[in-house]
Amino acid sequence: MKRVNETCARLGIKPGARVIVVRIGTATLQFHRNGALEKSYIVSTSKRPPSNVKDSLGTPRGLHEIAERIGAGQPPGMVFKSRVSTGQHFSELPDAGADDNLITSRILWLRGLEPGVNRGGEVDTYGRYVYIHGTNREERLGEPLSAGCVLMRNLDIVELYEEVRTGDLVWIAE
Repeated sequence: MKRVNETCARLGIKPGARVIVVRIGTATLQFHRNGALEKSYIVSTSKRPPSNVKDSLGTPRGLHEIAERIGAGQPPGMVFKSRVSTGQHFSELPDAGADDNLITSRILWLRGLEPGVNRGGEVDTYGRYVYIHGTNREERLGEPLSAGCVLMRNLDIVELYEEVRTGDLVWIAE
């Protein structure tokens, strides 16, 4: 949390009560409330090395915020295409093959807060459509799996979604 507070101070941002910390190296996501760890989850991040650059398919590092929350009220496992519910659970899709990594259950769309690092130009997290979301590949969580997003178990992302709000901070570190 020290790096979060230092970056917030540098950017003139007041940290809120809720902060998410994603650690790429340990494949974990930690949810903090009022400075205390409330819950830790196993996640997956990118197959490629971490990167903030457009088209790199790497998970971006640094300070972000939750820009949009998508999927309220949808059942766990619901598939989203272009951030819209398809009306189908991932198990109902005939083309959901072993290598497909679908966006399921809930979407927390991230916006970078550090100009030139993860915001603007060729390093814009929001413009890269980087999310925290559910996956149809729950059995592979903990290993590099995504094209830049942070993947969670469907029931875990539903739980986290209920705890966070737009504007809450997300720190992503190696």
